[in-house]
Amino acid sequence: MGRLTLALGDGVIVAQRNMRKITRQPELLVAVLIMPLVFVFLFSYVFGSAIEIEGGSYREFLIGGAFVMMLTFGSTFTGIGLADDIQKGIIDRFRSLPMSRGAVVFGRTASDVIYNVLSTIVMAGAGYLVGWRINNGFGSALLGFGLVLLFAYAFSWIMAYLGLKVRSVEAINNAGSLVIFPLTFVANTFVPTDGFPSALRTFAEWNPVSTVAHAARVQFGNIPETTPDPTAWPLENAALYSLGWVAAILAVFVPLSIRAFQQTATSN
Repeated sequence: MGRLTLALGDGVIVAQRNMRKITRQPELLVAVLIMPLVFVFLFSYVFGSAIEIEGGSYREFLIGGAFVMMLTFGSTFTGIGLADDIQKGIIDRFRSLPMSRGAVVFGRTASDVIYNVLSTIVMAGAGYLVGWRINNGFGSALLGFGLVLLFAYAFSWIMAYLGLKVRSVEAINNAGSLVIFPLTFVANTFVPTDGFPSALRTFAEWNPVSTVAHAARVQFGNIPETTPDPTAWPLENAALYSLGWVAAILAVFVPLSIRAFQQTATSN
């Protein structure tokens, strides 16, 4: 418990340092605040004019997937931030301080949760402007937001590991895209999976991005009453399946990331 308390305390300090970077690099706010706006408006008016959701609104369908996609992409901030700190020698400075070795990674992932919360608020506001509504009560909506943020937090640990292993901002950008694009596009993020070829549909139904988006839509009350109940087990149990993925990702990548950081500190 003593080591965990020390790691969390030091992690809070590192997170505060990461948040202060916004004042020195205001361009970070472009990705955090402007990109969600562009994404919501662009997809709402481009796809919304071409795709119909039987018994419902495409824009309400879109927003649940938009939250998952944008916050999952936001997790690349973790890997980019760590790779940037390695390149600039800041990790060496942290290594010289009497602090927990896990604090740097904990602090990085924690500060990115704050970025994701800001993005969520912006997307929710943009969604409201294009016609998205919460139809299932404020309490259920909080559960939906919480699930999406939790999944994004878990995913940030994957990006943390990649950032510590790759150690290049350009490479982590490319590696993140290779991981995130297939997961977010071969899913129900933007369109229902009914029209997918059978192999892609099976992948999409078991894809955790699909189940998180579906669970969020259920909590927001954005599933039309005329929509048939899903037949794939992951979508039938979307929240449980998604939480299982969160637990598995954290169980694997938290220790891997901390070990990668220790190896990085040793080799530098």
